[in-house]
Amino acid sequence: MATGIVGGGGSLSEVHSNAKRILLRARDGIERLERFESAAPMDSSDLVSSVKRDITEVQSLCSSMDSLWRSISAKSQRDLWRRKTEQVGEEAEYLNQSLEKYMWRNQKKMLEAKERADLLGRRSGEGAHILQIFDDEAQAMNSVKNSKRLLEDSFSSGVAILSKYAEQRDRLKGAQRKALDVLNTVGLSNSVLRLIERRNRVDTWIKYAGMIATIVLLYLFIKWTR
Repeated sequence: MATGIVGGGGSLSEVHSNAKRILLRARDGIERLERFESAAPMDSSDLVSSVKRDITEVQSLCSSMDSLWRSISAKSQRDLWRRKTEQVGEEAEYLNQSLEKYMWRNQKKMLEAKERADLLGRRSGEGAHILQIFDDEAQAMNSVKNSKRLLEDSFSSGVAILSKYAEQRDRLKGAQRKALDVLNTVGLSNSVLRLIERRNRVDTWIKYAGMIATIVLLYLFIKWTR
């Protein structure tokens, strides 16, 4: 076989042509795989196996070509077939790397699709429970808002009542001062006067205690609802 190659390189040419033909088929297979890669994950095991067999066959042919071109006596022909053999080997290696990258990407996509399907399956079973939780939380928030609004209304009413009470007390105090002036004029005893003053102080304490209690209750409720 080596003698035939030396004479005209026919056998080596046939091996090279066969390797190029198989490389073309393998390249076409990889292009088909990559065209469908953007679509939904698919079972491409048959096509992948076919491309892998073609690449392996080309690599085997390269080994044969490497042995054959070394037996050529003419240096120019030997160098020519060495370069051709290296080109075929490099292209076969490039296609092999492309195939491995595709296999990794496709396996990753299929795994992600499976995880999404599992997650959706779990969510469908838990959906009703999650919705119920959301409903309960919404009802609780509405209840808090209603309670807060009622307390604010009560506080406003209390402030209005206390303000009105203060106005009334101012009027009563004016009337009391006039009454005291009259009583002093008619000679009422000091004990009666002290009793009236003590009642005024008690009423003042009650007013301010009511205002402070209302403010403290509102502050505690607003702090609790936050």
